[in-house]
Amino acid sequence: MRTQNVAARTNSIPINTLIGSLALAALSFVLTSCSSIDGKTSEYVGVPHYSHTDPGQVAILRSEPTRPHERVGEMILFPSIAPAPAVHDVEKKLRKEAAKIGADAVIVLYDGIHPTEAAVSGPYANQSVQTMTGHQLIAVAIKYKAG
Repeated sequence: MRTQNVAARTNSIPINTLIGSLALAALSFVLTSCSSIDGKTSEYVGVPHYSHTDPGQVAILRSEPTRPHERVGEMILFPSIAPAPAVHDVEKKLRKEAAKIGADAVIVLYDGIHPTEAAVSGPYANQSVQTMTGHQLIAVAIKYKAG
C-alpha cells in the first residue's frame, strides 16, 4: 500500500510547478504580442534608380527642403497601436526602407491615427457599424541633386 501512495504522489504535479508553468506561458504570450511595423515601399517610374544608401544617413524631414532634390519613391508604414512601437523603431524602419531605394531623406507627409476599416453587423433593419482605427505614416523619399 505504501508503494502505491508514493507512486500516486510522484505522478501528481505540485501546485508551485503548475503556477510557474502558467506564469511562463502567460509571459511568452505577452512577449509574442509585441508591437509591429508593417509597410510598403514603391520606387517611382521614370526617375533614376539609385544604389542603396546608409540608413543611418537618411534624414527625416517634416517639410520639403529648399535644397534641390528629386522624388524617388514613397513609403507607407502601418505601426501597430496597442502596443505601439517606440518612435525610434518607427524612424529606424522609415530610414531602412528609404535607404533601400537610395534616398538621402524622407519627407513625412502624414503621421496619424484614423479609421481604417468598418464592420457591419446585425439584422438588416437594425444594423450597426463598428470602425477600427490604425496608425498610418506616409512619406516621400528624396535624393539630393549634386551641385
